[in-house]
Amino acid sequence: MELIDKYFPKLPENTRSKLSLLGSIYEEWNAKINVISRKDMDHFYERHVLHSLAIAQFIEFNKNTRILDVGTGGGFPGIPLAIMFPECQFHLIDSIGKKIKVVKAVSEALGLNNLTAEQIRVENHSEKYDFIVSRAVTAFPAFVNLCKNKVARENKNAITNGIIYLKGGDFCNELSDFEKRVSVTELSNYYSEEFFETKKIIHLSM
Repeated sequence: MELIDKYFPKLPENTRSKLSLLGSIYEEWNAKINVISRKDMDHFYERHVLHSLAIAQFIEFNKNTRILDVGTGGGFPGIPLAIMFPECQFHLIDSIGKKIKVVKAVSEALGLNNLTAEQIRVENHSEKYDFIVSRAVTAFPAFVNLCKNKVARENKNAITNGIIYLKGGDFCNELSDFEKRVSVTELSNYYSEEFFETKKIIHLSM
C-alpha cells in the first residue's frame, strides 16, 4: 500500500481500506485459482493495482458514468477503478469462467455494489457504455473492431466517450488508422517506478 499512499495520499478512508484488503484477498484466491502469476503477485500493488489506477490519474469519472472492462482477467483494471469511483457503474467481462468467479468473489468480499461481472465474449455483449477500459488483450485495431459498437453517444465527462486502453511497448503502427481521434499518454508522467517506463494509456474518441 505504500505505493498507493505515495500517489493517492488523500483517499477517503473507506476507499483506502478496500484497496488495502486487495492484496490478502487475491493471495487467498490465487492459491485456489491461479489468475495472477507468482512473479506478479510479488509486485501486486505496483503491477496490478497502481497500473489499473493510472486510468484514475488520466480521468476522474463523473457520477453515474458506465464503464465496461473487457478481458478483465482477475479483475483489472475494473476492480481498483470500482473502488476508486463508487458512484460509477462497472461491468467486467471475460470469456474464461474461472476468472469471472474470482472477480465476483473479490467484489463480494469488498462489498462493491457498483460492480457486476459476466462470463461472455465482448462481441456477444449488446449494451453500451460511456467508456470501455482494458489492459492490452490484443492488438489495438482488433480491440477497436470488437468494441466499436459498445460506446454510448452522449458525453458526460471531461473527455469524449470511447476506449481507454493500457498498453506497453512500441505500438505506433497500430494507431495509424485513428490519428485524428487518438491520444497517447506516458504512464511515466504519473509514476516514477521503472515498471511504468514503457507503459502508456491510449484514449480513442468514438
